[in-house]
Amino acid sequence: MNDSPSGLFEQIDTLIADVEAEGDAQAAIWDQVVDRPVFRPSAHNLACYLALRHRDLRRLQRPLMALGLSSLGRLEGRVMPTLKAVRSALASLAGHKPVRHPSTAAFFSGETRLKANARAILGTQDAASSVALLVTCPSEAAESGDFMLAMAQKGVEAIRINCAHDSAAEWGKMIDNLRSAEAMTGRRLKVFMDLAGPKIRTGQVRRPSKGHHRAHTGDTIALVAVGDLGKVDIAGRHFAVECTQPEALLISQAGDRIFIDDGRLGATIERIAEWGLVARVTTVGRKGLSIKTEKGLNFPDRHLDIEALTEKDRADLTFVSAHAHGVEFSFVQSAADVVQLQNALAVLRPADWQSLSLILKIETAQAVINLPDIIVQAAGRQPTAIMIARGDLAVEIGFARTAEIQEEILWLGEAADVPVIWATQVLEGLMSKGLPSRGEMTDAAMAARAECVMLNKGPYLQETIDQLRALMARMSDHQHKKTPSLRALRSWGDRGAEAAPRIGDGA
Repeated sequence: MNDSPSGLFEQIDTLIADVEAEGDAQAAIWDQVVDRPVFRPSAHNLACYLALRHRDLRRLQRPLMALGLSSLGRLEGRVMPTLKAVRSALASLAGHKPVRHPSTAAFFSGETRLKANARAILGTQDAASSVALLVTCPSEAAESGDFMLAMAQKGVEAIRINCAHDSAAEWGKMIDNLRSAEAMTGRRLKVFMDLAGPKIRTGQVRRPSKGHHRAHTGDTIALVAVGDLGKVDIAGRHFAVECTQPEALLISQAGDRIFIDDGRLGATIERIAEWGLVARVTTVGRKGLSIKTEKGLNFPDRHLDIEALTEKDRADLTFVSAHAHGVEFSFVQSAADVVQLQNALAVLRPADWQSLSLILKIETAQAVINLPDIIVQAAGRQPTAIMIARGDLAVEIGFARTAEIQEEILWLGEAADVPVIWATQVLEGLMSKGLPSRGEMTDAAMAARAECVMLNKGPYLQETIDQLRALMARMSDHQHKKTPSLRALRSWGDRGAEAAPRIGDGA
């Protein structure tokens, strides 16, 4: 490969032609489902990004770095402008006829669109940090106005109501309390409502004996459909657990993995019985796990083809569509799932359903595979954000791949100018115990590359908000997305100064 400026110019010129052609072709296909003209440039950039990233660019990237040019490693929101800017610089270095360079406005247009989308969907404020906070409401938020008032006073941008809990009566009280808090503080908060979705859960649990409440490695677990506990015919000590989605039992096979309670217990299916499955516990904490009702069940080795919208979701949508700014779509796995939800919203709000924001909760391997088409179907018709729901996602794809996949989802969101919400177990130790671990502080710092961070419930919520705000502000000074901003480093100070800032000063 010719690494001279002239040789690199030819490589980039060919790459531009190929990526643009493939991107144009994919964007033309997607254009059939894009109703919002404002999203068309974003869809085209996403198409070009996919065309580019299907190629291995490592051999091209290093010689470009040696010439002091863009390494192509930070072009998610500006694929063609970046490639053309590099070509223009190479033309000058090679002594070729000048090639037109993209304007500054064109180069950063994707970044401008993403900021506008984040502000519209998430209510992001022009503050020290551009990262919005989304906070999950506890049931107590319906009983008094204290919670909502505290959130408004803390400057939280959005609150989340989980439709898997409470009822429309309680949700209404939560929103009434929010409106009162807004009137008292002069702040407006976004309301997102999370559809429960077809999450597989444990039903009733039968334990082997009074003295054996926790499942340990090597224990046997029987899984049956709801109402079939009495059919279990395993001899000896075992746990028996109902599964709320019997379809999962029917398609599973010996050797498949099963996870209970967000991966806290892992088991492998040993045999299939007429009444259900028999699995052996392979991974669990040292103290074992007390298996309880209403805990998540995951079957990562099987794709369960079930309706994305449950009967409960459809019933809840009547309230959600009337009161929320955005709908959180749980367990969306395909563009067809998005169409199903959009059709339901069109019936409930025919005049303006496209003004409702749609938050895509990415929780399964299938959703990751189909994410580009899911994004286009959603954002092509209404404002859209992505939530990296790392709890179920980690169980479904494996904990080892979670860090890699959450990075790629961040990149895809930026390429499509779609805001990303970083969710699940953010500062969980600080939230529950008042003291964060080193690892979770690092995880929270990584979340600064998203447009929003979601916090769950806990006794130390307000302290967590304060620490997270301060952390986000510091990280935003240092980096935007994948790009370091090169703020002056202050930890070591001016070597000639008499007094440098101390580490603890927060500089």
